[in-house]
Amino acid sequence: MDWKGFNADFNFTFRLACPVMLSQLGQVMVGVADNVMVGRLGATPLAAASLANSIFFLILMFGIGISMAVTPMVAAADGEGKKGKIGRLLGHGFVINGASGFVLFLLVLGLSQGLKWLNQPEEVVRLAIPYLLIITFSLVPFMFFQTYKQFIEGLSQTRQAMYITVAFNLFNIILNWLLIYGNWGFPELGLNGAGWATLIARILMAWAIYLYVTRSKRYAKFLRSFSFKTIRLSILKKMLRIGVPTGLQFVFEVGAFSTAAIMMGWIGVNALAAHQIAINLASISYMMASGLSAAAMVRVGNQLGKRDISKLRAVGFSIFAMVAVFMLFFALVFLLSRNYLPLLYIDDRQVVEMAASLLVVAAFFQLSDGLQVVGLGALRGLSDVKVPTLVTLVAYWVIGLPLGYFLAFMLGWQEMGIWIGLLTGLTLTAIMLIYRFHALSLHLHQVSKR
Repeated sequence: MDWKGFNADFNFTFRLACPVMLSQLGQVMVGVADNVMVGRLGATPLAAASLANSIFFLILMFGIGISMAVTPMVAAADGEGKKGKIGRLLGHGFVINGASGFVLFLLVLGLSQGLKWLNQPEEVVRLAIPYLLIITFSLVPFMFFQTYKQFIEGLSQTRQAMYITVAFNLFNIILNWLLIYGNWGFPELGLNGAGWATLIARILMAWAIYLYVTRSKRYAKFLRSFSFKTIRLSILKKMLRIGVPTGLQFVFEVGAFSTAAIMMGWIGVNALAAHQIAINLASISYMMASGLSAAAMVRVGNQLGKRDISKLRAVGFSIFAMVAVFMLFFALVFLLSRNYLPLLYIDDRQVVEMAASLLVVAAFFQLSDGLQVVGLGALRGLSDVKVPTLVTLVAYWVIGLPLGYFLAFMLGWQEMGIWIGLLTGLTLTAIMLIYRFHALSLHLHQVSKR
């Protein structure tokens, strides 16, 4: 084995993934801070945040999926050394992401009133609707930010977006403290204060990345070919063929967890609050693992552009190994700290006990969660999105959720039954995606040797 080559690959992947992981961690920590601060208001506001975020996050992740079509195409063009093509891809990304942001904004506005028909506690719905309407306005600036973020990440430059994301996430937390509780003379807005903080921070974050990219000499050679006059329908269709299935992958996965939140609401306010705490903690490891997924997408796409399939396979499997070690560490943390972590959010004894039991299941699905998200990233690097989309649909919606419903309500396992269904869906997804990457990359390797 070429250990020198392996170490070089490992170091490059880590340098590429680490800023994305920190950026994603920053995003998650805002969610953690939101929930910790809102949790101090009581179980009902926390449950309302869970309900609203289960809808909003579903739509947001579809938007992120659409925007991610930019990254593998830019990475492949970079591997081919085509600078002009890279700038044109940015223009096409703006068209798709701008239109998507506006359409998704209208979609959430329409869905917001539907919360009343989800059989949720009335006091939870009453708080959730205005909060959801506020954060919905952040979709358009967020998609603007994503366009530039995915563009520069496709060029293997991930630190810049991290700096901007972390800076404005910290600003978001400060705004939370001011607007939720009314500190320093600001209005005391409660749950809605968290929504306004998110909206303001995302607008400023989009403006910051725009200024950075357009004024940096590093990107000038790419921006020379950036023009809306060069928009081609064929390229838009190619981006959508990658972006829409990628968005659907997120919808099927996040939608499963959102549906789980709705089912938790059928059990009661405490179960919904416990679910929000446990899923918020689990999202920390997931979003950091998604940094390795982004690295897999960029590195695999880059090697595909260079037509180096042997290196492509080595890169892919090395990242699978990295995420396995990373997620096993988090599994141990959740198991050992399950009785203490929920106390960061709320001091309601029943909610804390429920959340602690769910963290045991979360510990078991860490490995599956990490492997499946890296599998999706590696396959996106190969522009393979249709089969993985079908995999996520079947694993979560045909198997995982129905099993969770059966265990929770037919067998009476309540909240534990729902989470065991989620564990099953994640495990099946991980197994099928790893096999898909192996089979597809092996076929490409055999073709390249002919």
